[in-house]
Amino acid sequence: MNKPGDRQFVICEKLRKLGYARESCIRLYGEEFLLVSDPIPDGDGFSVQGIARHSARARAIRIPLPVVHTLRQELTFDLQVKIAA
Repeated sequence: MNKPGDRQFVICEKLRKLGYARESCIRLYGEEFLLVSDPIPDGDGFSVQGIARHSARARAIRIPLPVVHTLRQELTFDLQVKIAA
């Protein structure tokens, strides 16, 4: 995830724009979190570091795979459009 053209870098940027960014508050998996990191690649998906509002416990939070898969499909579609043009 070094350069702006890298697929993982682009997905991380899109995830930040969707609200998975440092200092954002999200509700995920039935809990509210204050995010303390930006998205990072994690195996097949991506995760962020967050602090649970009720317990004040820090933990890694996996971003739901359907969100990641949708972004990957958008990137593939965008690439196909550029190639066809």
